[in-house]
Amino acid sequence: MSISRGLSLPEIVPLIALGIFIWTLIEYTLHRFLFHIKTKSYWGNTAHYLLHGCHHKHPMDHLRLVFPPAATAVLCFPFWNLVKLFTTLSVTPALFGGGMLGYVMYDITHYYLHHAHPTRAVTKNLKKYHLSHHFRIQDKGFGITSSLWDIVFGTLPTTKAPKTEQ
Repeated sequence: MSISRGLSLPEIVPLIALGIFIWTLIEYTLHRFLFHIKTKSYWGNTAHYLLHGCHHKHPMDHLRLVFPPAATAVLCFPFWNLVKLFTTLSVTPALFGGGMLGYVMYDITHYYLHHAHPTRAVTKNLKKYHLSHHFRIQDKGFGITSSLWDIVFGTLPTTKAPKTEQ
């Protein structure tokens, strides 16, 4: 759609990359501030458990790893309109498409980190990083596809336990 609206491929590629980059910030923000929100009421606890708590309680359950596709489709409409609000009609499809690509990469990566047996250093480290969030330090390491925003916002988990003085 961006091409039919006047953009060239060299103009579209950076917009797609920007959409992916923006998705990584959305991924971090949702995980840190919505999925790990502190709740106190019965309904708040129930909503949190259904949204993300069940994933932490059963992290290896393959049915609880990706957001339901029907819900994703419903949420596409407001996100498309949000992008359209801040960009031009020619930029919107490329930027939104990049964000959606980032989302799909996140979902695939998240599933892979829980169920695959990585053989490469990058994916082994990413799996270790994410499972540390599940089993070691749940208030750090909110990035799934990258640790970039954990570094930027100071939520990068320590790699070793702090030394205690005796």
